[in-house]
Amino acid sequence: MVSVKKVAAWLLIAFVLFYVLSAPENSAEIVRSGVDALEDAARALARFLQSLF
Repeated sequence: MVSVKKVAAWLLIAFVLFYVLSAPENSAEIVRSGVDALEDAARALARFLQSLF
């Protein structure tokens, strides 16, 4: 029997693929923003660790 969790995961994957294929520029901007946020977090963590030592 197929679980609700599996169906939800497949629906999410299908939605993401549809969004990427229908609006690639917007999708790229979302990914770029996410990468920038991760980069900022890594820099803040590095500054914090440097201030400890």
